[in-house]
Amino acid sequence: MGEPEYESVVLVKQEVFVYKIPPRQSNRSYRAADWNLLDPIWTGRLRMVAKGRSLCVKLEDKTNGTLFANCPIESYPGVAIEAVSDSSRYFVLRIQDGNGRTAFIGLGFGDRSDSFDMNVALQDHFKWVKNEEKIEKEKVEPKQQLDLGFKEGETIKINMKITKKDGSEASSRLTGKKTGAGGLLPPPPGGNKISPPQASSPSHQPAATSTAAGAGGQTEWGEFTSAGVQSTTADAAAATPSKTNANWVQF
Repeated sequence: MGEPEYESVVLVKQEVFVYKIPPRQSNRSYRAADWNLLDPIWTGRLRMVAKGRSLCVKLEDKTNGTLFANCPIESYPGVAIEAVSDSSRYFVLRIQDGNGRTAFIGLGFGDRSDSFDMNVALQDHFKWVKNEEKIEKEKVEPKQQLDLGFKEGETIKINMKITKKDGSEASSRLTGKKTGAGGLLPPPPGGNKISPPQASSPSHQPAATSTAAGAGGQTEWGEFTSAGVQSTTADAAAATPSKTNANWVQF
């Protein structure tokens, strides 16, 4: 059993005018200029009442509330209520009695703001009805969920920007030239590395130094000192011990 539907008053206007309108001769829209606007057939109160999704306009006596006419509205814009083409204050209502018989009458407001309020009330109600129907439809037919997962073999590429301390941005990609293998810088050009002298006795230290100097000299000067290097090195190695000992004695 569903919840009971309650009647709610959507709009009340204390003074409206009802006019007798000539029958429509063609598909041309209604015009208020064709009515006898100075002689309305009835003056009273308008109440717009909603019950669930149904809506109706009731024309009632201002004093005792006696119902003059009832206008059920199924949709707006629609046949039940239609605006005229030459004014914003006048409408044509399709009223209906208890036996289902219908007739068309003219409805007018003394102020444009009153007709504007009725337009807004009609639009709001049927907008709510449309949203309710949409919600019910989604309950019966659930909305298909989007599959945002990665398919097999799909990849994603992200470019990140890193902000430096000075406020500038640097891309995470390396855009500079490639360095040596493994990201290490190559050795500086020029000059051969000279190995350090080996530890030895004092008597043989000058010979090693002389040999290293000879080798360094050969590397530095090239062919200029290549002649006689071997003989000089041999003589120096033979004479060095005595000279060294003599120097130590003199010291």
